[in-house]
Amino acid sequence: MRIVITGGFGFLGRQVTGTLLRTRTFRGAPIDRLVLADRIVPAGAPEGADPLVETVRGDLAECLDDVFAEPVDVLIHLAAAVSAECEADFDLGMSANLDTTRALLEAARAQSAAGGPPPRLLFASSVAVYGSDPALPLPPVVSESTLPTPRSSYGIQKLVCEQLVAEYTRRGFLDGRVARLMTVSVRPGKPNAAASGFLSGIIREPLAGLPAICPVRPDLRVALASPRRTVEGILRIAEAERGTGRGRFEGGLPVNLPGLTVSVAEMLDTLRQLAGDAVADLVTIAPDREVEAIVGSWPSVFDHTRAAALGLRPDPDFASVVRDYAADHRDAVLDDSPLTSGQPGEGL
Repeated sequence: MRIVITGGFGFLGRQVTGTLLRTRTFRGAPIDRLVLADRIVPAGAPEGADPLVETVRGDLAECLDDVFAEPVDVLIHLAAAVSAECEADFDLGMSANLDTTRALLEAARAQSAAGGPPPRLLFASSVAVYGSDPALPLPPVVSESTLPTPRSSYGIQKLVCEQLVAEYTRRGFLDGRVARLMTVSVRPGKPNAAASGFLSGIIREPLAGLPAICPVRPDLRVALASPRRTVEGILRIAEAERGTGRGRFEGGLPVNLPGLTVSVAEMLDTLRQLAGDAVADLVTIAPDREVEAIVGSWPSVFDHTRAAALGLRPDPDFASVVRDYAADHRDAVLDDSPLTSGQPGEGL
């Protein structure tokens, strides 16, 4: 079995890769080759040393001949330009998100037309496909049956790609399924250009002893998912057999991954309870209208029925998300933090 992950050296790409390398199977079958395609391949990346791994470096649209040099059985498409990038640079978003995805779908179609296996495709979409249109406000609880009305270029591009995946699947060119990701928090590493990046930064930076800016009002409610739950959802949807009944992927609709609904104020309160006042006081509230307009347009409360049928569930609370981050990235948390030192924090 040959599996390709686009954006393979991005944060989620590496998380998905790590899970697959630990199991070395997909749907119970052994993985013969795991191809990581990305514009940047970090020097000395540990994934590259694994005998299962092959790397394809460069702009994805220009590397498709290498990606499809041998039949692709499974394609996990994570590569994308992120929300704030797309809003700042319309052409970048259209090229990286829409044109490249269309080219990828065409390459998959060409494989099946030539007698090869129709690839199983997992497309990582986003809750940014939803937005509150003045003529049609969002309902209090959003489900897959809610009409998507994106309010950002990124959301529009993701929605168009969802429809292309559905059409290529309907025509039998591939077996596509779409996972709509919640905002992933807490992400490790350096900040990225996503409008929602602060939802990791206001936790990650203070835990490392660094200042952070919160660009939205504290009462803003958001839907979050930890990296662990996000990776679980991506692979569960990718591996699920089609059909009816629990654990099967039914129909052609996207699946909204489960999200934990929490306000920014509750996130900051949790940080204070777990890590103390000195850490929490490193966060400064400095509203940015552009960031709040993007993030505030996304729904925060979801019906998880479709995800639950696949055995997926949201994180139980934000404290567990922070504890998971500290456990997984101890080197990025202050040495004397209650989260790593074993000292009880307030509220624990």
